[in-house]
Amino acid sequence: MMSTRKKDLKKTNKTIDWREVEQRLEGVRVGIERIWAPSDEDTQQILKARAQILAQEVIPVEAAAETIEVIEFILAHECYAVESAYVREVYPLEAITPLPCTPVFVLGIINLRGEILSVVELKKFFDLPEKGLTDLNKVIVLECNDMAFGIVADAISGVCRIPRANVQPSLPTLTGIREDYLLGVTAERVVILNAEKLLSDEKLIVQEKVSG
Repeated sequence: MMSTRKKDLKKTNKTIDWREVEQRLEGVRVGIERIWAPSDEDTQQILKARAQILAQEVIPVEAAAETIEVIEFILAHECYAVESAYVREVYPLEAITPLPCTPVFVLGIINLRGEILSVVELKKFFDLPEKGLTDLNKVIVLECNDMAFGIVADAISGVCRIPRANVQPSLPTLTGIREDYLLGVTAERVVILNAEKLLSDEKLIVQEKVSG
């Protein structure tokens, strides 16, 4: 019996077609890949689910990073900013009328569509270097409640959002009157002025009524 089985096994080994076996294994592998390969619809659902997960991860981070929107402008080659919430409009500096018996930092008054507004030169108010006025100067009209006046900027840099976490309380190099009206300084050394304090300071309030 033993000799007969060995002969049968030898006979069976001789008849195995290994190429056919290899082809069958390859067919099984392809079949498995087809089973696990997602369809186009499945792929879209997977991508959508991933996008939702990523959105859930990003939104809380953005919400946590509170920002303030500011108008950036140039004064004496330095970059300043005020919160846009206090900016009513930006107006070209033109047709300014000097106002007698006012502080030196008050340039005068302008007629803005029938409204008389005083204009303050912050470079004089902050004791910054002056270079004279040009056609490029702009008036940034600040407004809060019933108070409004203009401040002169050498140029407008633009509008941007700054995370409050990036605003430092002060810098050692900022002293005196600027520090009193300082909201903060960014890592890029943008000086953010406290517009609300400027608008409420009695030194900057000018009686604009002119006798007829």
